[in-house]
Amino acid sequence: MGESLNPLPASFADFRRGAERRLPRFLFDYYDGGAGAEVTLRSNTADWEAVRLGQKVLVDVSNMDCGTELFGEKLAMPLVLAPIGMGGMSARRGEVQAKRAADKAGIPFCLSTVGICTMEELGATGDKPFWFQLYMLKDRGIVQEILERAWAAGVRTLAFTIDLAVLGTRYRDIRNGMAGGLGRWGNFRSGALDYALHPGWAIDVGLKGGPHGFGNLSRYVKQSKNPRDYLHWTGSQFDPSVTWKDIEWLRTVWQGNLVLKGILDVEDAKQAVAIGADGMIVSNHGGRQLDGAASTATMLPRIADAVGSETTLLVDGGIRSGQDLVKALALGAKAALIGRPWVMALAAGGGAALTRMLGLYKQDMRTALGLTGAVNARDVGRGVLLGE
Repeated sequence: MGESLNPLPASFADFRRGAERRLPRFLFDYYDGGAGAEVTLRSNTADWEAVRLGQKVLVDVSNMDCGTELFGEKLAMPLVLAPIGMGGMSARRGEVQAKRAADKAGIPFCLSTVGICTMEELGATGDKPFWFQLYMLKDRGIVQEILERAWAAGVRTLAFTIDLAVLGTRYRDIRNGMAGGLGRWGNFRSGALDYALHPGWAIDVGLKGGPHGFGNLSRYVKQSKNPRDYLHWTGSQFDPSVTWKDIEWLRTVWQGNLVLKGILDVEDAKQAVAIGADGMIVSNHGGRQLDGAASTATMLPRIADAVGSETTLLVDGGIRSGQDLVKALALGAKAALIGRPWVMALAAGGGAALTRMLGLYKQDMRTALGLTGAVNARDVGRGVLLGE
């Protein structure tokens, strides 16, 4: 299921290198890449790095607490594993392994609509709840049935992605034949060399990790033969006509927590509060949609100033360490989501590597809290920032 990593990884960059060695190029680029020239992708990380913490000394931090509460659920640290399309291809039944690691770490895992593993499969991994991410499909009957299945599987928090009216132009996917289909995975011959160069993945995931379709959608895609069929169907079903009125409808059919993922504008944030969303995720889809859009570190404090007291505010995009996590709390988020970090760790070394990465996040978070004089993660504010 995984590989021993030597030397031991200590940072996101280390896990990323391990994933690059293990994954076929088309799949690594799919996880790693962003839209266009990847300006926003780079800004997401760089702008968190630019946030400075203020060091404070001689503060009693012997009883630090990294925990928080989110939608009535106690978390060991303010972190959620974000939904990743095809995340289950990073390792054998990858989303199941990711949920187990998240459960062990005491944080939630969020399954993508276009994940490989089904929500029923995740629901059977243990009694701890997980989140589900929804894309609005043209067939509202299918949407309603998916939500009923999610509730039955134990999901109580729904993350509805709202920034996919059109699909971002992703140069890496075009080059690899991924745009409009799974490219080399859909055509084994054209990727034979790529698979031969990555035998560990080809055997463990490619041969032993099936089925490889989008598990949550399998009953709706008739006569599907390979992942390309699923992507073609899904692409035809994404609904570009979705407006705030559809959020109102969703609010009537979903009885759990509703979180809107993809807010990057103050006025949109105010509208999300007005329409009755329980929370929102400040997000630019990991830099995979509109290249040149603002980074989440830039927009988070503006949105927090506008609506932070009225909603549960989360953030994703570029969070690469526990220190970044503390910065996100300081700028107004209640918690943060990470996507590429978990999928890279899982690809590099399976569930054990992901467990190690989450441990590093918590250790790094404790270091940041201790050296800024913060005792309780729930109380972190802008006072821990340099000059505040």
